[in-house]
Amino acid sequence: MSHEWQLRKRPVCMERKYLFDAYDALRDFLDRVADLSEREEYYPDMSFGRTQVTMTIHAPEGSEEMPEPLHDFARQVDALYSLKDVSVNPVQE
Repeated sequence: MSHEWQLRKRPVCMERKYLFDAYDALRDFLDRVADLSEREEYYPDMSFGRTQVTMTIHAPEGSEEMPEPLHDFARQVDALYSLKDVSVNPVQE
């Protein structure tokens, strides 16, 4: 998991901001995260603008620590971000 995730204690959560050069790259990332969320059955809180996404992963209510499966989810999101320059829908001529 990237060191860019900020761990919070109250409430227990992790937050990270992802930056993009273009809106199309941001949309591709959001689509990939949506697919991951469907597979993992976990849906993080996200807010976004034209070139940035802020993601918050919350621990289950009453937890005092972030469970390992959610750390794994964050690592998978980081891996998707590393693909930000790879187009999901290449232009076809």
